[in-house]
Amino acid sequence: MAITDDLRKTFTDPKPLYFAAGTAELAVEQAKKVPGLIDQLRAEAPGRFEAVRKSDPKAVQEKVSTQAKEAQATVQAKLSEVVGVLDTDLKKLGETAQDLALRGVGVAAEYAVRARETYEKVAERGEQTVRAWRGEGGAEITEIAVAVEPDPKPKQEVEQDEVVAEAAPKAGSRKAAAKKDAPVEAE
Repeated sequence: MAITDDLRKTFTDPKPLYFAAGTAELAVEQAKKVPGLIDQLRAEAPGRFEAVRKSDPKAVQEKVSTQAKEAQATVQAKLSEVVGVLDTDLKKLGETAQDLALRGVGVAAEYAVRARETYEKVAERGEQTVRAWRGEGGAEITEIAVAVEPDPKPKQEVEQDEVVAEAAPKAGSRKAAAKKDAPVEAE
């Protein structure tokens, strides 16, 4: 029975559909930027091609080999530094590994929270997009207005309140008149 409930809940939850709609809307928004990027690349392409044509292959090869040698020297220096600093105490290495594992779990949890928040934001955006597609954009404003300023009493209740208010003073005046007419007993 629990599986049936889980499946029912999964299939009736609109959030994944809203997420898909929000993703589609974001994709369309980003796609609108593509023509501008293409125009920019078209404008820059001749200059870049010309720079490649004018470059000397031997100079490029020397530059790349120099950068590779520098990178190799840097890597060797860092490696020797790490090996020199490496502590041979196994207990400290175990603690360090455990600490790194705990940090990894913390980072993973943080990323999971961020992913959930992003999912919620995109789903909310998708819900708004779906409402706009349906033409329900003004529904939120109406809901807010109702929450801030509830409907006044129906006309029938207002009329009943007025009748009760009018009758109350008359009843009070009858009691006052009855007391006035009644003989006062002396003690």
